[in-house]
Amino acid sequence: MSFTVAIVGRPNVGKSTLFNRLVGKKLALVDDTPGVTRDRRPGDARLIDLKFRIVDTAGLEEAAPDTLQGRMRAQTEAAIDEADLSLFVVDAKMGLTPVDEALADMLRRKGKPVVLVANKSEARGSDGGFYDAFTLGLGEPTAISAEHGQGMLDLRDAIVAAIGEDRAYPEDDEAVTDIDVRAEVAAEDEDYEPEYDETKPLRVAIVGRPNAGKSTLINRFLGEDRLLTGPEAGITRDSISVEWDWKGRTIKMFDTAGMRRKAKVQEKLEKLSVADGLRAIRFAETVVIVFDSTIPFEKQDLQIVDLVLREGRAAVLAFNKWDLIDDPQAALAELREKTERLLPQARGIRAVPVSGQTGRGLDKLMQAVIETDRTWNRRISTAKLNRWLDAQQTQHPPPAVSGRRLKLKYMTQVKARPPGFMISCTRPDALPDSYVRFLTNGLRNDFNLPGVPIRIHFRASENPFAGRAKKKR
Repeated sequence: MSFTVAIVGRPNVGKSTLFNRLVGKKLALVDDTPGVTRDRRPGDARLIDLKFRIVDTAGLEEAAPDTLQGRMRAQTEAAIDEADLSLFVVDAKMGLTPVDEALADMLRRKGKPVVLVANKSEARGSDGGFYDAFTLGLGEPTAISAEHGQGMLDLRDAIVAAIGEDRAYPEDDEAVTDIDVRAEVAAEDEDYEPEYDETKPLRVAIVGRPNAGKSTLINRFLGEDRLLTGPEAGITRDSISVEWDWKGRTIKMFDTAGMRRKAKVQEKLEKLSVADGLRAIRFAETVVIVFDSTIPFEKQDLQIVDLVLREGRAAVLAFNKWDLIDDPQAALAELREKTERLLPQARGIRAVPVSGQTGRGLDKLMQAVIETDRTWNRRISTAKLNRWLDAQQTQHPPPAVSGRRLKLKYMTQVKARPPGFMISCTRPDALPDSYVRFLTNGLRNDFNLPGVPIRIHFRASENPFAGRAKKKR
């Protein structure tokens, strides 16, 4: 992207609505409640023929540094410092407030380009607020309606004038690189097993109950206070993505809102936050479920793990706040026993004790994430699977149903991410669940597939004589 733009303003002036309009997606949570946005949310914006990086920020308020609002303000000021241009959004419908004037003074002191945006200009009686914006001393305001998409062309012109045409439209001098085209392996090559790509960017979502330390953990990975943290539960609302490198590999990590029991989620805003977190899980490849080591294995913890596995994601457990445990050896043994007993559907799932405060165990956690992703992408050759299937039937034949023996004829892997298999058999509807579990556990143990969901689909073999009428003698 050619330049970065930060959207700033006091709470409830429509910053997130404008952010969603510019990125073309409903990424940021929008609600009538002031102060919905708390963290910096980046996105790739497109405005007519302009392409740039956009950052949604929390509403600026005057507050003490040690309060939640004070920490939100520090995050917003950091976004302004990093950006090349600020869109200062005011509410033309409501008019100016003393907070707007204070923010205008702060932006002038920063000494960076500012575009004054008068939002909600489609409302009746907004002309007074539009003309009042001239008194801020930041130039002519641009009248827009972020909700209805009005005034976007004028906004484009104002951004170009503020940032300069050279920055707004940089020459694309990147050389065209050759596309690496890999020939597809023929279907009849039953011994083919593709290698795991160590260089591919990895998407990781961090989920868990409120106040488990998810944002603190990500800040420790990044080595900076990128995400808003504090003793208050439920600080994170939007699913915020951050990128960083771990041993030369790009990691895109998503911080999500804490997930409480469904019965306790009553407010609309919290429902939106949880829905945003669920979308992050579906978008991610590996999901790290953060447990509070001081109170692990709450019912909600187990439900979150089950949700992640049902979505087909690769899962890793992180027992956070390990620095608060008095007897680590005894606690670790207890956690291992509970993991095996309470999560039988995720047998062999990797679990790592960590501390977001001290940074302990973070390298081990990332190594577990990489290994789990490798397993999640695993493909097994058809030849190996059929030899394994023959051995399983020899050692433990399928049961007879209604006096007729079931026979498993052929097996192949139809997909990865997660591993999915198809078995051709007689009467698949009659195969008991106990034998399906036997095959699933056998695959997990014999092919080293710990902690990832395994899908097995059964299909009746085709009868070549089906549908033919009997010949009359």
